Amino acid sequence: MSSILVIGECDDNGVKAVTMQACSLASDLGENTVLVIGDAPTGVNAIPASKVIIANSPELKYYDPVKYSSIATSVAKEISAEIIVMGATAMGKDLAPRLSAELEWKYAADCIDAKSGHLVRPAYAGKVLVKMKLETGTVASLRPNAFAAKGGENGPVEQWTGEIPESKIATERVEVSEGGTVELTEAKIVVSGGRGLENSENYDKIIRPLAEAMGAATGASRAIVDAGWVPHSYQVGQTGKTVAPELYVAVGISGAIQHLAGMSGAKCIVAINKDSEAPIFKVADYGISSDLFEIVPILTEKMKNQMN
Repeated sequence: MSSILVIGECDDNGVKAVTMQACSLASDLGENTVLVIGDAPTGVNAIPASKVIIANSPELKYYDPVKYSSIATSVAKEISAEIIVMGATAMGKDLAPRLSAELEWKYAADCIDAKSGHLVRPAYAGKVLVKMKLETGTVASLRPNAFAAKGGENGPVEQWTGEIPESKIATERVEVSEGGTVELTEAKIVVSGGRGLENSENYDKIIRPLAEAMGAATGASRAIVDAGWVPHSYQVGQTGKTVAPELYVAVGISGAIQHLAGMSGAKCIVAINKDSEAPIFKVADYGISSDLFEIVPILTEKMKNQMN
């Protein structure tokens, strides 16, 4: 049985969803050990793994590429890991290629599927899907919410006792981006806007107030990201982020196949679009074929009143 190392992530709310998803893939591949690095990480007892190793120190509160890559490399060698898996998060996108270079292993970035012994990842802005053979000596990062999380038994939790290397990098503060009231890939509710909003000012007038009233994260279609209305970090779709919330509200989004690929995992989809023939209605659980500029302000006001 293969030895798989999962690099886990925790925040104030506990274990990140992408870590649970990575654990599910790892358990299918072999015996999975999870490494969590941080300062008193929470929720580690809930991680389904053969074993959980915690590198716990105030020095490790914020991601430091020198310290984190050194610790991960050390643990990978200690357990004779054959494959390393982690989320393609802000940390994972930096750490995974570093580990690949350090160990001289292959690197599979932003994977969206695994089938028949291969990892699948998009290339050329999502126009091509690449199949990479999953074999010994591979570091893989997984797109959040592209893989299902399954339950499993919780193994013992051990403390890492190695030495933390010196680093010249120092994090003075961490600022939360303005992508929404909640992190997009972790949100239970997502409100996204598309070209039907007509201009960037209407994104601020229509989408943000509704998201705030619902306690939701804000997303966007590729069309308005390419138009410069919102940053790329808002983009939901094949070349953006994959979300799987309890509720996804698509406002003024036609429903191109690239966008559907990033949100079809939502448990409930609500579409608001005046074009009754828009493809988004084919996947929506509830559809409102009407002028979004009339419907959304009413919905926002009702949500505000309900919250109050």
